[in-house]
Amino acid sequence: MRDIWDSFVQFFTSLRVTVVLLALSIVLIFVATLDQVNLGIWAVQEKYFQTFFVFWNVKGFPVPVFPGGYFIGGLLLINLIASHIYHFRFAWKKSGILLTHAGLIILLVGELLTGLWQEDYQLRLDEGQTRNYSESYRENELAIIDATDPDWDQVVAIPEKHLRDHRDPIQHERLPFRVAVRAYYPNAAVEARQESATSPAPANRDIGARLTIIPLAMTYKPNERNLPAAVIELLGPGNASLGTWVISTMLVQPQTFDYAGRTWRLALRFERAYKPYSLTLLKFSHDRYIGTEIPKNFSSDVRLQSDDGTTDREVRIYMNNPLRYDGMTFYQAGFDNNDTTTVLQVVKNPSWILPYIACIMMGVGLTIQFCMHLFAFVAKRRRTA
Repeated sequence: MRDIWDSFVQFFTSLRVTVVLLALSIVLIFVATLDQVNLGIWAVQEKYFQTFFVFWNVKGFPVPVFPGGYFIGGLLLINLIASHIYHFRFAWKKSGILLTHAGLIILLVGELLTGLWQEDYQLRLDEGQTRNYSESYRENELAIIDATDPDWDQVVAIPEKHLRDHRDPIQHERLPFRVAVRAYYPNAAVEARQESATSPAPANRDIGARLTIIPLAMTYKPNERNLPAAVIELLGPGNASLGTWVISTMLVQPQTFDYAGRTWRLALRFERAYKPYSLTLLKFSHDRYIGTEIPKNFSSDVRLQSDDGTTDREVRIYMNNPLRYDGMTFYQAGFDNNDTTTVLQVVKNPSWILPYIACIMMGVGLTIQFCMHLFAFVAKRRRTA
């Protein structure tokens, strides 16, 4: 057991392991950068960096072909910490190196936490509009809404991943029926059904009986998004069919039906994140340089109101001046061409401060180490003279 432990320690504290891991990380970054042209930044992050292994599809089966970012970064973190424990001893002449390495450890941990915890949403507001939720740019959900009460809605939201893996009907305690997914399309267009069409309609309820679903290839471009569609069947007691519906993010208006004495609505929409506060767009400003269409500045004047009444204030959001509230950061990300609609990027990242701390520590550590060597060099020159 002693020999096994010594081999284990020798491996994880080896400088050769450090060099190999750094070389693998260079290759990983190079390949991911090339593949970003095909997949886009989000898909590249998930395929190469936010995974333990990079998989390729070989005849329909995923095969690991290269270590991923979590694997390489995790081993680098273990290697760095183990090397400090077994090789380094604190001394003032090495304080700069120790501080630099500590900053590097915090940077690696911060990147891991960011990948696990960070959430990105968008908030689109027209002038005068108020919203208490933001929407995901990449994730979707099936919203089943009990709209019987005129004062409030009871919503059951089913994440898109459950529609994608539709082996068994979906049952929720608040629904008097089950949801069976008969077909799922990760990216598709829906069009009006031609009168001369000979194939059967994909659904028999509401607008789905008049639509045609056209599957499309997945897109990974940063300025485009996939628009999923699905065919669902609602099942009552004894698996009795209540009908089939076509749901798609392209269908803006929810589909309505009555069952069990209540009014229900169906909508496949962008995933929402509700908050105990709301934002109202008071005014959107889009300033241009005189005589040109070149943007000079664009900003959003918003009113922030919390549900409990403790917060009620007006804030201006513009480039490099976001709104930070309740752990969320609201950035000015874009606008519509009508100059009355703003698009805010909403980011939640509990570990956002760690990279700043890490960079400061590494900068201070490198400065200390440089100054120590500089003073030693100057003192040596003086003694020689």
